[in-house]
Order: sequence, then structure tokens, then C-alpha cells
Amino acid sequence: MNPQQIQLVQSSFARLAPVQEELAALFYARLFELDPGLRAMFTGDLAAQRTKLMAALRAVVAGLARPDAIKPALWELGRRHARYGVEVEHYVTVGEALFWSLEQALGDTFTLDTRRAWAAAFSLVAWTMIAAAEAELAEPDAEAA
Repeated sequence: MNPQQIQLVQSSFARLAPVQEELAALFYARLFELDPGLRAMFTGDLAAQRTKLMAALRAVVAGLARPDAIKPALWELGRRHARYGVEVEHYVTVGEALFWSLEQALGDTFTLDTRRAWAAAFSLVAWTMIAAAEAELAEPDAEAA
């Protein structure tokens, strides 16, 4: 990501601070609308899951200027998601739900440039997590050895 993209993601995310709970609720509602089968993966408290989502987004957005610093956390998150049954195609659905939610929350300020910046950030996150998931599935007991 270039510095302008990082700034666009960070400034648009800052505008979301007052509506983070609503953003997370929009995200999960849209996610389950797009793929109702995903609801079964969330057996715990969905309010707690919304809080985790926003914490993860905050960490990613804050670390965009230093992607190597956030990749280990994303790697572990990808490995855990593989254990939960998340598949590659689910990342597409997550991206659709995220972009729809951002558009709802940001309105006219979710410009094409801002959307592209978020797409770059999401690509970093998704591809890192997918690589980790593939490693987990290839060698699920590697850490236990």
C-alpha cells in the first residue's frame, strides 16, 4: 500500500469511531444475508464477536504503515480461522460484507479512491490469512511436534 492509501484507510476508519458498534452489526447482518450457512460458524456471543472484529480492524488499520509488524497476528488469525472451517471463498463473502458495511457507514465519503485503499488493505489481510490457513491445513499438527 502506498502512503496515500494508508492515509485514506486510517482517516475513513477514524470517522467510523462513533459508529463502530453499528458498523460491526451491519457487517454481520450482511455477511449472514450473503451466506446464511456462515451463521453456524458463530456459536458464541455475537456481541463479543462484533467487539473482536472491531479490535482486529483497529489493529490492522493502525499497523498498515508497518505491514511486517501485523503479519504475525494475521498469520495466527488465519490459522485459527482454518480450524474453524473458514474456506478461501468465505474471504470473498467477507470482503463483500465489509465493503457494503463501509459504504453504508461512510456514505458519500466512501469514494472510489477510499474503496480502492480499503481493497488494498483487505487484500493484505485476506492473502496473509489464506496463506496461513493453507499452511495450517497442510500441516495441522506441525506446532504440536
